[in-house]
Parts: sequence; C-alpha cells; structure tokens
Amino acid sequence: MGAASFKSFPEMFLHRVSSTPDSDAFYYPDADDAWQTLRWKDVGERVRNIAGGLRAFGLELEQRCSILSNTRYEWILVDIGISCARGATTTIYPSTGEDGCAYILTDSATPVLFVEDESQLAKVVSIRDRIPTVERVVLISGRGTDDGWAITLAELEKQGKAWHAENPGAYEAGIAEVQPDHIATLIYTSGTTGEPKGVELVHDCWVYEAEAMDGLGIMSPADKQFLWLPLSHSFGKVLEAATIRIGIPTAIDGRLDRIVSNLATVKPTFVAAVPRIFEKVFNKIVSGARAGGTVKWKVFSWSLEVGKEVSQLKQRGRQPSGGLAMKAAAADKLVFSKLRALFGGRLRFFISGSAPLNRDIAEFFHAAGVLILEGYGLTESSAATFVNRPERFKFGTVGMGLPGVQVRIAEEDGEILLHSRGVMRGYHNKPEVSAATLTEDGWLRTGDIGVIDADGF
Repeated sequence: MGAASFKSFPEMFLHRVSSTPDSDAFYYPDADDAWQTLRWKDVGERVRNIAGGLRAFGLELEQRCSILSNTRYEWILVDIGISCARGATTTIYPSTGEDGCAYILTDSATPVLFVEDESQLAKVVSIRDRIPTVERVVLISGRGTDDGWAITLAELEKQGKAWHAENPGAYEAGIAEVQPDHIATLIYTSGTTGEPKGVELVHDCWVYEAEAMDGLGIMSPADKQFLWLPLSHSFGKVLEAATIRIGIPTAIDGRLDRIVSNLATVKPTFVAAVPRIFEKVFNKIVSGARAGGTVKWKVFSWSLEVGKEVSQLKQRGRQPSGGLAMKAAAADKLVFSKLRALFGGRLRFFISGSAPLNRDIAEFFHAAGVLILEGYGLTESSAATFVNRPERFKFGTVGMGLPGVQVRIAEEDGEILLHSRGVMRGYHNKPEVSAATLTEDGWLRTGDIGVIDADGF
C-alpha cells in the first residue's frame, strides 16, 4: 500500500500485521519483571479477539469505549481492538477522581469501560449510579464482579473468539466500513478552566500523523523505542500510530520509578519524554558529581565546559578538531560515556514535548552526546506538529512543521494558527467553543504565541 492509501487507523493496523507478521511488535515486563515479546501476528490475534468481544456486546460504529489505565502493553491492544470494532477510544487519566470519571463517561456516552485493575474498578463501582450508559466494565488485570457487570479481559477475548466463529468475515467487513472522517479518539483536555473538553480526532488524523512521522525518515523498523508516556495523552497516542505505520519494535512500561533502570535494560535507540524527566536526570547527575568530592566535581565541571564548546560547534554544523578534539575525547571517556551508558548506550535521540524544554538542559545533554529533539503540538492537532530533526535542529525552538503542516502567525497578536489533516473535528457536544477555536476554513487557533525565524524554525 502507498503512503497515503490507508482509509482508517484499523486498516493501517491490518496492513502492518499482514506485511510483517513475524517481526517484533511490543516488549513488556511480566510479573517477575522479565521482558516478554509479542510479534505483530500475536498482536493481530489478540486485537481481533478484543474487537470480536466488543462486537458481541453490540458495539456500533463510532460508539465510545473508555480506557482508565496506566501505560502498559494491554492499553495499546485494547485501543486498537476498539478501533477494529469500529468504535472510538475515550481516554481517562488513571489519576482522575470520581467526579471527573463520571463526567467523561456520561459526556461520551460510553457503553464499555476498560479499567486497569481492582482499585480502578472500586472507583467506578462507587459511581455506578451516576454512569447509566456504562453497560459493561472490562478488567485488564484482576477479578470481575459476581453480577457480570465487570468481566476480565480474558473473558472478553474468549467471547470474541466465539463471535468470530459465528460471524466469519464480519471483522474485516466491519473495518472496511470505517471512513476517514469517522471519530477514532475522544481525548478530554485537563479542563483547568471549567469542565474538560472532549477533542474529537478522526481516523484520518492518526493516519496522517503516522504518515507524516514516517515521512520525516528519522525512525525505522531498525530502531527500538521505549514508551512510558501516558497513553491517555495525545503524545503517547501519536507514538502508537507511528509505531504501527513504521513497524518500530517498542518496549512498553509506564511505571515512572522504572524509567532509568528500564533504559539500561531495554537499550532503546529513541525515547519520547517530557522536560521534567530530563530535569530530574540532570539534577541527579549534577548532585552526584558534587557529592563525589572535589576532584570528581572538578573533572565533571571541566568536561562540561569542553562539551559545551563542542556542542556550540556542532550546532553550527561543524566538528571539533585539533586540541579541542583531544579534550573532547578525554571528557567523553571520563564523564559522558558513563551518562550514555545510563540510557542503554544505543540512544540516537530523545524527543521532548508537552511543555517547554530549558535550553540549558538541551545543551547539557548535547554536550554529553545525547541529542534532545524538541517538538510542539496540541491534543487539538493530534499532537506532533513541529519537531527538530537529527540533522537539522536549533535549541530554543520547536523545529519545523511536519510534512503537510501549514502555519500562520496572526498579525494582530502573534497567535500560532495551524492547518493540517491532524486538526480535530471539534469539541464533543460544545459547538460554540468549537466555532471559537476553529476558523470557518479549518484553521486551528492554538492560543499560543510564536514566531518563525529566518531559517524556518
């Protein structure tokens, strides 16, 4: 299939499964923290059964199914399963309280809710009388309820298998019904002012994003991704879409306290993260060097100065030579190689998004031979919109637009206006807010101020 030939997210997924069935898809830690492997054909089988279970429940085209769970590999299986059942995934942060859950579940009219475990189930049981649309709850791990309202994921998959046996060909025929403008995802923004807004993202949004990221040419099936970001957030979802489109083997574990130890074990070639993760690592490294005594601190400080000099040169597209090259080699051996080993030793780059990255942090990591590519996007633009490239980057900027992104800076106030296939359909049940955010010709008013420099960054 050509680059722009996918009609929907599930069609793109079926193509991945059929074209590379025996390639590694996902790695995940089991109960003993040993990493297990799922190939694309394994993913295809489980997704098929999850989708069949939802079809057996009577899920209809574009009906919402919600996921209330931390990041884990089953989150992705369930998300793709909902999509292949022709439904639309609604995401709920696991930290969301009872009132927030009740609002999202009723506003989205969710009939099927997936929860991570029994603690999330208890939260949902406590608001059962406030969520009348929820007919069934599915537990990713743990036991269901005696009355059958909550069942396990294994039970759902078993029902799905039976549904496929009774309805041969219906799975593929159902996926063929999904159109580019059907809703694929409903992601609720945090709602810092007033109630949360459900952002409606259609299938073409994710197909476009995946193709645009593929078009950058910075990721390939030869890479290995470590994915820990919240999948309830558009940043996590866009990486899932790119993973499927490109076929990137991906290790998944959302436990924050395991990020650094997982990097050393997984040895990824790229990782997406948020600035606070880089800040934490930076602070830990600096405090460790200080605590090591006067000599260690002096060596660290000297190495950092050398590294910054090298970074400045590389930012201008030049390489160190002569005495600086010799000093750089010494600094690398003494300090920076140890830092890269902390990240597994194979890292090509980090991607940073969702908040501004401190330029000093970016330059510190670059001095150590670790490139952080900062990007920018909104939930309303299906996340990735601008990003720096490994061969063309500028710290303190969010890079250049992805293929297919148009940008305008409003003359009156400097607001960033965006246009692409990734822009949302609108806010769910909020026509007035949608009209205020989207122009009549489909441009997104971001609410952010920006400038484009002479080099297009």
